[in-house]
Amino acid sequence: MKAFRNYPLFIYSWLYSPAFLLVNALLLVSACGSGDKKKGNQADSTALKQPKTYSVLTVAPRKTTLFVDFPAIIQGEQNVEIRPRVDGYVEAIFVDEGATVTKGQRLFRINAPQYAQDVLTAQAGVRTAQADVSSALLAVNKVRPLVEKDIISKYELEAAQYALASKQAALSQAQASLANANTNLGYTNLVSPVSGVVGSIPYKIGSLITSTTTNPLTTISGISAVYAYFSLNEKQLLDFTRDVKGNTLQDKLAKLPDVILLLADGSLYNYKGRIKTAIGQIDTQTGSSNFRATFPNPQALLRSGSSGTVRVPRTIDSSLMVPQSATYELQDKHFLYVVEKNNVVKNTAITVTPTPDGQYYVVQTGLRAGDKVVLDGGTGLKDGASIKPKPVSSASIYKTTAPSSTTTNTDPSPEL
Repeated sequence: MKAFRNYPLFIYSWLYSPAFLLVNALLLVSACGSGDKKKGNQADSTALKQPKTYSVLTVAPRKTTLFVDFPAIIQGEQNVEIRPRVDGYVEAIFVDEGATVTKGQRLFRINAPQYAQDVLTAQAGVRTAQADVSSALLAVNKVRPLVEKDIISKYELEAAQYALASKQAALSQAQASLANANTNLGYTNLVSPVSGVVGSIPYKIGSLITSTTTNPLTTISGISAVYAYFSLNEKQLLDFTRDVKGNTLQDKLAKLPDVILLLADGSLYNYKGRIKTAIGQIDTQTGSSNFRATFPNPQALLRSGSSGTVRVPRTIDSSLMVPQSATYELQDKHFLYVVEKNNVVKNTAITVTPTPDGQYYVVQTGLRAGDKVVLDGGTGLKDGASIKPKPVSSASIYKTTAPSSTTTNTDPSPEL
């Protein structure tokens, strides 16, 4: 204060004025704010240098069952066409379309009166032949005592015996004609040769049918067991022949596991089937080979002509599986981040097969057992970035998944 005493009065008044005090206060606040901002920038820079924490899974081999799906056509174990053997009109129809019939059950009756007349004619012929045989036998019995007494020559007896043999042959011929007439008459009543389900009936009562009619009267499908037919292309057949053990084709088929059938609505059929038959030759027109799987059908749920999908399982003892959330897709390719030395991540391309639940991928190429995969690196992570790994147990990742994977028969080279 003594330093200010020599100042002029107006300066002294300014130093203690409210305006001067306000300016000093504002300068002090500004200086403090600049210091805090500088300290904040330094703190943010330090925070950016710290690596972020990411969950990391160490990939290990797992036992997995892969499925390959093949479109299939279902046919009954027996498909029997019912065709007429005689000409005539449809007089009666004893079954309806879609009905279940048993072996020997009557299906149709054909009105063909000529065959009934043929039976009557044949019966008359049999009676005539029987009378001729009786007459010839009477002649033999009449001649034999005369020959024994040497009244007439023995040649008379031989002639009578030949006449008897001729009449007996005529009787046999007449009986055969009667049997043939009865057979033809029997053809007017058509019965089911097998147990099964009746198909469509194109001809109604009154329709004229012949033995040369194009369409059958109906078709009986025996569906106690059904066949599911599917095809393998040439490469798939080569893979099957090379990879499945066995000396012959039947030996290889016997070693295949049971197969699954997917119905047209996508549901699983309750019974498993077996692949029992395969055609080893390649169809030159389609470039494929046909296989046949047999499924039981005790509830008659499957019908001939329906469609489905045969799912063939293939077990892999050691496969690598990762969650789909750990990957991302770019230009139809799948990628994920693998942690390398010094916790630096590397962008890695992989080829995968999705699991049916849509949660996991079975990795075919691009990963090795023991690789560390970033689980939440699909977004916000760049190639070469440093991270702080947080190990995650595989039990917590795979606890909700079934060890299975499905591929459809769109790729030209899936293995059977």
